[in-house]
Amino acid sequence: MFESTLNTELTHILLQGFVCFVLAMLLTPLYTYFAFKFKLWKQIRDTSTTGEKAPVFHKLHAAKHKRNIPTMAGVIAVVAVTITMLLMNWTRSQTYLPVFGLVAAGAVGLLDDFINIRGNGKGVAGLRSSLKFFLILGVALIGALYFFYKLGYSQIHVPAVGDFDIGLLYIPLFVLVVISTANAVNIADGLDGLSGGLLASAFGAYSVIAFAQGNYGIAGFCLAVVGAVLSYTWFNIFPARFFMGDIGSFALGTALGIVAMLTNTVFVLPIIGAVFVIEAGSSVIQIFSKKVFKRKIFLSAPIHHHLEAIGWPETKVTMRLWIIGAVCAGFGTLLGLITRV
Repeated sequence: MFESTLNTELTHILLQGFVCFVLAMLLTPLYTYFAFKFKLWKQIRDTSTTGEKAPVFHKLHAAKHKRNIPTMAGVIAVVAVTITMLLMNWTRSQTYLPVFGLVAAGAVGLLDDFINIRGNGKGVAGLRSSLKFFLILGVALIGALYFFYKLGYSQIHVPAVGDFDIGLLYIPLFVLVVISTANAVNIADGLDGLSGGLLASAFGAYSVIAFAQGNYGIAGFCLAVVGAVLSYTWFNIFPARFFMGDIGSFALGTALGIVAMLTNTVFVLPIIGAVFVIEAGSSVIQIFSKKVFKRKIFLSAPIHHHLEAIGWPETKVTMRLWIIGAVCAGFGTLLGLITRV
């Protein structure tokens, strides 16, 4: 009986991934039609995060400046995953919050992308960084309050040590994790195909962990995301047909953080998403060094642009970071499983 139930759940989870992949593939021509009709071109930024000119970045991506590439393709993943969950996997305890985070953070990214598109080539990057931060903070805070007061989450698991009830501290921890993950994925979304491959590895890892925990709803959500991002990556690999945009990176990054909290694996998340950590960390180090020491550590940040600047072709950077991401996701999965035995 148990084996039969397990097989049924596994089949249902795999089916969610397949359905979401097919749905995303079917939605792509529709998105592409409107993206080109309404000229949803990505306006390439001409300044760094700290405000000064970014000549290294412009030199590396001069060819992309010469052709119009639509952005906001992340809307495909948001819509495909949401529809799949509504039809196949709609549960209060396991999928309400990831879907809410996906849609709400996606809405913030949508606004940011819209402002960028309407920049008319004037280097308008989108929403102010401070405003984006507070909007994502609001999404994370709503999720944290729901987790704590409605779902009763207050414990964290420390691998090889045990579980600890941290009470109200769970709320700021949740907010920190979600904001950090959302921004890390956003920072990593800088090369053709890079974020798609990394997200597929990370959500694939969490699908395995959730399944092993018996959290079949979460596992199904994660595999649906894998299906959606694989569809996106099919079209985003070099040379990209379109970009994910902030609607995709914020939505999927936020969902990844929420899944880590749902599975109580917050300390495994930095391993599964190690490349995201490295990408975000390199940007933080660069900004800190420029502000404090008035010098750059990297030729260009985040680190994928530095690797390009020292001579690596874009495809080599992407595929090597994919490999690192897959290995780290595999190790993180193993750690997430064996520390629960």
